[in-house]
Amino acid sequence: MSILDRLLGGVRKPTAHPEAPHTAAAVPVERRRRKRVNARKGTKVLIIDDSPTVVAVLRKTLASAGYETREALDAEQGLALIAEAPPDLVFLDIILPGMNGFNALRTIRRMPASQHIPVIMISGNEHATEQFYANRIGADDFMKKPFSRHEIFARIEALLDGQLVPRRRGVAAGAPLPPP
Repeated sequence: MSILDRLLGGVRKPTAHPEAPHTAAAVPVERRRRKRVNARKGTKVLIIDDSPTVVAVLRKTLASAGYETREALDAEQGLALIAEAPPDLVFLDIILPGMNGFNALRTIRRMPASQHIPVIMISGNEHATEQFYANRIGADDFMKKPFSRHEIFARIEALLDGQLVPRRRGVAAGAPLPPP
């Protein structure tokens, strides 16, 4: 054995033996402590955020789990998309050009066709006052930027009913909604 072989011997990776194709490295490791519960495939989600990066992250993350997404870069465009074809769930940024997220949320809650849609507000602001205010005017949840993939799915899972459909908190399917 040459000196080079001795030096590289500790660095080289072992080769797999054909008689043992299932090595520990080939078995994926499950990182979750429990299985994630997703909404049913094809759940329609509207993302309203003026940041193309946030929109792209949410779109990619949600699409990986079988959700269908539509995007709007401002509240007015988002409200038009809701009126055209109401989604099952909305992610709504608070700071938007033109109409802000709070006013958009008020509009969503006043429109009979959309008042039943769960809305998750998004903000980069660290102050709890935004979260309090969003919940007071009808947000179903609140997510602070930056957020993780885990947090996105945890927020959605918290809104799912028994049929894996996102529902507003405290509102049963078909029940009349409280006035906004």
